[in-house]
Amino acid sequence: VCLTGCSRESMVRIDQICHKSGVKFFAGDVFGYHGFMFADLGHHEFVEEKPKVAKGSSGVEDGPEAKRARVE
Repeated sequence: VCLTGCSRESMVRIDQICHKSGVKFFAGDVFGYHGFMFADLGHHEFVEEKPKVAKGSSGVEDGPEAKRARVE
């Protein structure tokens, strides 16, 4: 459900109904240069990918190449 241009009371009431029913809810509006956006996605899972950084060698390196992260 996506709402815009509604009163705060209406948004809260409809969000509560959606939340109880497991329905995703989005609301937003714009007032000149200002605006807002709200999303109630209920319970959800996400995946975050992190790059692997190779471990440096045991030798001493102090040049510019040693300061850069090495990505596999």
